[in-house]
Amino acid sequence: MASQSTERYEIALNTPAGQITTSVEVPTGFVPVTALVPLARRLGEHAQALEQARSLEKGRDLSCRKGCAACCRMMVPLSPPEAFALRDSVRSLPPDRQRRIGERFAQAKSVLLAHGLWHRLLEMGETMEPPDDAALEPINRDYYALRMACPFLEDELCSLYEERPAACRELLVTSPAEWCQDLVHNPVEQLPVPVRVGPALSLLWGDVTNSPARLIPLPAALDWAERHQNENVSTWQGPQLLDRLLDKVWRFLSAAFQQK
Repeated sequence: MASQSTERYEIALNTPAGQITTSVEVPTGFVPVTALVPLARRLGEHAQALEQARSLEKGRDLSCRKGCAACCRMMVPLSPPEAFALRDSVRSLPPDRQRRIGERFAQAKSVLLAHGLWHRLLEMGETMEPPDDAALEPINRDYYALRMACPFLEDELCSLYEERPAACRELLVTSPAEWCQDLVHNPVEQLPVPVRVGPALSLLWGDVTNSPARLIPLPAALDWAERHQNENVSTWQGPQLLDRLLDKVWRFLSAAFQQK
């Protein structure tokens, strides 16, 4: 199959910590929304790098280090495009790794079923209501109380690090690392997140598919992607998707400026 032609775009976005300037290559032909997941993550990481530099200027460095996996026991929400991209990443792995990951997802489902959380997570991925942080808080709290490791965690390291969801990339703290062992009772200081990539991709998905903007909990993401696989066959022109994505990103940047 011949590779698609691409077009280079220069992007400049103002954030509360400075300006993002970057070049991106976007397919000119028709592509699924998942094609923009790496680009969206890249924009989010550029924004966080600016926030980290600003934090360093104030004498506050990041305390997150390799092997620190407290946040890998939190409930991670994914947008539909991220759920499909995650499923594709798992499918690209050698069979033995796919099997081990599948076993860990099955174990996680068993624990969640035993604690009455599995069906609540499934409902999150199917609800017709827009994501609401306040409404999700009780589920987040009950999930965190289990201290259950992410199915991708191996020896306290992410086994799918390069493909990890945006929410995992965005939880960075400047408070002491040991405080993260009890996020409920410790005043953890998180680096600001001016570009919320997962919600932006969720809004983009809802826009192009005329469906609700959903966030899917990671333990249910592979299951959700399989059940909704027919929804991921539609394609749109790459430049059109980029314009729509940037519109969603700017919504979050506007909110970040208002909170500044």
